[in-house]
Amino acid sequence: MKLQQVSESCFAVLNERHRACDANSGFIDRGGGVVIDTQADLSRARRMIELFARVRPSMPKRVINTGADGDLVSGNQLFAGGEIIAHRSVPDRMQPGASPRQLRQDCDVDEIEPALPTTLFDDRYVLDLDGTEVHLVHVGPCHRVGDTIVHVPAEGVVFAGNAVFRECTPMGWAGGHDRWLQCLDLIVWLDPDVIVPGHGPLCGIEGAMEMKAYLEYVYEESRRCFGQGLDALDAAKRIELGPYREWRCPARLYANVECAYRELRNESAPAPTDAMGTFAAMYEVAKARGIEAEF
Repeated sequence: MKLQQVSESCFAVLNERHRACDANSGFIDRGGGVVIDTQADLSRARRMIELFARVRPSMPKRVINTGADGDLVSGNQLFAGGEIIAHRSVPDRMQPGASPRQLRQDCDVDEIEPALPTTLFDDRYVLDLDGTEVHLVHVGPCHRVGDTIVHVPAEGVVFAGNAVFRECTPMGWAGGHDRWLQCLDLIVWLDPDVIVPGHGPLCGIEGAMEMKAYLEYVYEESRRCFGQGLDALDAAKRIELGPYREWRCPARLYANVECAYRELRNESAPAPTDAMGTFAAMYEVAKARGIEAEF
């Protein structure tokens, strides 16, 4: 985990493995301080706080959760008394679900007590931090229903949460390709100098464009396999990974194929999602391809 300044008042804490528990966080050093996403467990959250303390020694006054996943919200309880801002869908989706052994090994969830957002918004929300505007835009469902991007226009920074994965395979859960592509087009249109992705290294708009190309490729290959009568698991075992083979966690492909299949069947995502079934299918994909099974 490392701290990197990305603009005059914006900073990122970056995790370098890019697995499911290795999310990035952001910090805006204005208006008493704003943390964006609070890590996957308390040890990571405490380390994040130590790094941000190099910028502002006092505890930040606000937290923004860009989604409901554990890698984004599990450190919320360390900010007791502060304002926690999120999309209206987030509180009902913050309860921990089943997870495979790797995630239980990567994250220590025993001491986590869900701390729910205190301020909810629908489509957009604007913070005024000592004259610097911060725009929260609900873009989900992409990865999840509550996906939100955080745009600091004056400094050319977008904190993208799990709407953007960089050099690691994205993973669709509740969303669809059309909505995700619209989100990526929006990020490109905003034309930030820096994107802080939910997972992976910093990038510019090329990161959003590369991810869009991946999702378009997966959708077209899924449509071809769907037309051949293959189920999503068989399709994920057969679709060529091509230039995306070197991205971390390539077996996440299955989740994206399943999202494409739902769209092709005109179905919505189940609620709750079958997390363990999805992880089991990803394991089968990895085994069939002879690659490491990691999430």
